Amino acid sequence: MPKPALPPCHYEGMETLPEFRNEPYTDFSIPANRAAMEQALEQVRGQFGHDYQLRIGSDWIATGDRLISVNPSNTRQVVGTHHKATPDLAKRSIECAYAYSSKWCRTPAAERVRMLLDAARILRRRKMEFDAWLIYESGKTWPEAEADVSEAIDFCEFYAREMLRLAGPQKVVQLPGEDDQLMYLPLGVGVVIPPWNFPLAIMAGMTVAALVTGNTVVLKPSSETPTIAAKFAEVLLEAGFPEESFTVLTGSGSAVGDVLVEHPKTRFIAFTGSRDVGLRINELASKTQPGQIWIKRVVAEMGGKDAIVVDAESDLDKAVEGVLVSAFGYQGQKCSACSRAIVDAQVYEPFLEKLTSKAKSLRVGPADDPANYMGPVISAGARKTILEYIEVGKQEGRLLTGGTDADGEGYFVPPAIVADVDAKARIFQEEIFGPVLAVTKARDFEHALELANDSQYGLTGAVYSNNPEHLRQATEQFHVGNLYLNRKCTGAMVGAHPFGGFNMSGTDSKAGGPDYLMLFLQAKSIARKVG
Repeated sequence: MPKPALPPCHYEGMETLPEFRNEPYTDFSIPANRAAMEQALEQVRGQFGHDYQLRIGSDWIATGDRLISVNPSNTRQVVGTHHKATPDLAKRSIECAYAYSSKWCRTPAAERVRMLLDAARILRRRKMEFDAWLIYESGKTWPEAEADVSEAIDFCEFYAREMLRLAGPQKVVQLPGEDDQLMYLPLGVGVVIPPWNFPLAIMAGMTVAALVTGNTVVLKPSSETPTIAAKFAEVLLEAGFPEESFTVLTGSGSAVGDVLVEHPKTRFIAFTGSRDVGLRINELASKTQPGQIWIKRVVAEMGGKDAIVVDAESDLDKAVEGVLVSAFGYQGQKCSACSRAIVDAQVYEPFLEKLTSKAKSLRVGPADDPANYMGPVISAGARKTILEYIEVGKQEGRLLTGGTDADGEGYFVPPAIVADVDAKARIFQEEIFGPVLAVTKARDFEHALELANDSQYGLTGAVYSNNPEHLRQATEQFHVGNLYLNRKCTGAMVGAHPFGGFNMSGTDSKAGGPDYLMLFLQAKSIARKVG
């Protein structure tokens, strides 16, 4: 008996999609690009202070209770005002998503893929505009903003291709006298809770992964970066995603977060953020609610306390550069940031000297000024916490640089380096999420690996060494989800470095990898007797 026809997603022409390639970064040293970026910044400044209402389905809602988003480089500037959702509106958004989910899941995968590719094209067309929004609302410097937007485009392109791979019947063993099939189906309603530190890339990646696989989404953006989420919603709507397929629900996590997670019609939660919030989501999701007929799935990428090991047999200048970029890029506000440098005793002092000299030369100031290497931290609360950790560091080690106030109207914190830190110190063990680096001396390479693994986290790590045996040891023994050898521990690229960590760093979800979309799907096996 002949096989059934392939489902509609396998249509003429789509299989000829070019192979995935990462989005190239704009070179701002080229005068024309620099001028275009300046123009985009001016254009976005002209939109400051706009009032953004909530949308559930086709209904626009003004609650009157507003969230004010400010520019962390200049807190006198209001980037946007956003109407906060109530618990009742949170419930309504889930109900709306659930009502539409049966229609959306039957939308041919080919159509969803077309929409996602259109979203990538729109983002590419509006790239510098989104760069500007990131610079103003999240405090990213020009290169950091450019990398964030490029990654969002990469997620759209990569997941579109992955959906085509997963859309049709999968290869299974054919038993004699049977027609055996395996296909993947969407889960249902998903709650997406992204962080503020990659307010476009991670937010877009989790959202489009859920949408392209046929799920409906309630997106609860960070209260620090709601305007970027509102602008991304414009992209999705322009690309053809139906109004009912997703809701951007701005509001306080304490007011609506638990409601979204606990709702019996919520099928899964995709979260990126802190360990404590991730653990709470996991706990809430594990409790079966009245009327709930499934076990909720949690996809969680949480914190990190990432280490770079510097071997005695390494190129010290390259190691210093890698640690510097990993520790202080985007003000250390990356879950992948290097917050611990573990250095062999033989090169410890020269490493400290070179690193401290370079760190002192880093320019800190408003993110819209391309001359600044570091912009602000995200908020007054974050700044306060970081400065408190620096005070702790003064008691736990030797402060080599940083710890002083920075001038300006924003939340600026100069880079801080604390040397001679013991493995039991708070600044060695606790995630700080700011420009604070603890440096610890190791007796030898084995000791360095032992120190690197002395953490409840296991997200990223790096090793600088010219010794092949040491690199082999690190490959086997350094317990992290993303390990980098002789390069920085930040900057995972979609497709090349599937991203996600071990232990308290999350569920090792591997965003941007071939397994990721499977987290938003469920497999159905069908066996039919023939003959």
